[in-house]
Amino acid sequence: MAVNKDSNGYTFGFAIALVVVVGAILASVAMATKPFQEKNEAVKKKMDIVKAILPKKQAEKVTRKNATAKFEEMVNLENAVVLDMNGNIHKDNITGEAILDVDIKKEYRDKELKEKDKHFPLFVAEDKDGKKAYVIPVVGKGLWGPVWGNICLDEDMRTIKGATFDHKTETPGLGAEIKQGFFIDRWIGEQITDEEGNPVTFEIVKDNSGAKEPVKVDGITGGTITSKGVEEMVNRGLKPYIKYFKTLKQ
Repeated sequence: MAVNKDSNGYTFGFAIALVVVVGAILASVAMATKPFQEKNEAVKKKMDIVKAILPKKQAEKVTRKNATAKFEEMVNLENAVVLDMNGNIHKDNITGEAILDVDIKKEYRDKELKEKDKHFPLFVAEDKDGKKAYVIPVVGKGLWGPVWGNICLDEDMRTIKGATFDHKTETPGLGAEIKQGFFIDRWIGEQITDEEGNPVTFEIVKDNSGAKEPVKVDGITGGTITSKGVEEMVNRGLKPYIKYFKTLKQ
């Protein structure tokens, strides 16, 4: 019996078969490239951590090619810890290289994951003179999608000495500017606690008062919602670490 290629049934059948074949090919490609994607993500994570630690001119020289070597030179994963929301060592007791596998962006998106079960990694860097720095990964939401970053604290566990911010889909020239040096510079020197070690609340402002007043940071013109997303991300993301630092100072 001849197949009627002009019939609706043939058209639908052909379309379904094509979708199945293409889907199978794409799934195979995704599985084959997954190890490379995971490796690239790990390198990007190391690069962002290193850039948060280093002064701007040195940070600009960090690339995917040298990020791993720089990370291993500066960050000892044996000193890193993973906290819970209350600033205690997480019950999962994640240590060493496994800390790099903690995906705070995935956990942030997971609405079924309880706050008490979320992980908060803390990386500790040390320079040649033995001076320490503490790197805190944070994640939040901008106007169009996720935003994330790293806050680097000086050895006083209080003063911001560096940072990186990034995004997925923020508007070029507006919210996307959170990753630029001029915005990051506005955070440097700010302190995340008061004299008693209690958390402060940062406010991103539009009136250019950020350079004059503590805990205020000038936002990005035309990127108000993204700027406020960073504000919320930093204020929320720092809380477990502030609790942990308070125990170290006792």
